[in-house]
Amino acid sequence: MEVILLEHIERLGKMGEKVNVKNGYARNYLLPQGKALRATEANLAVYEKQKAELEAHNKQLFDEASKLAESLKGYSTVLIRQAAETGQLYGSVTIRDIAAAVKDAGFSIERRQVYLDKAIKDLGIYQVKLNLHPEVSQTILVNVARTEDDAKKQAKAYENN
Repeated sequence: MEVILLEHIERLGKMGEKVNVKNGYARNYLLPQGKALRATEANLAVYEKQKAELEAHNKQLFDEASKLAESLKGYSTVLIRQAAETGQLYGSVTIRDIAAAVKDAGFSIERRQVYLDKAIKDLGIYQVKLNLHPEVSQTILVNVARTEDDAKKQAKAYENN
């Protein structure tokens, strides 16, 4: 199905582009979320009328995300978890845990903005990417430790490397 994007979508296209996507992706995600319109003559005319408004809205979101990224620069959080002697966690640290920790620190992020390719299952310090806007991302450090003292030791060892 050919659609017109109403916002920049990573790995798909920029705002205003006509792209071909699978029918299910368009019907179940892009169209209901208001991220795209079907590529018809009538919808193309509607997009052209709304273009300035959409660009202004996107610019506002971009500016907010840039400010948040600047305030998150160098941010790290400590997550205390129980673990075996080998350093393997009883359970795992997921996107939800990281988003909650960052939110508790006073930053307004959502769970869907945290990018983690797989759950964290061992003690250590991990770099986690936050996608704040399709064009703005920031990397934070997540320190997973048994105790606060262990977290401080891990942080010191990480800084020395």
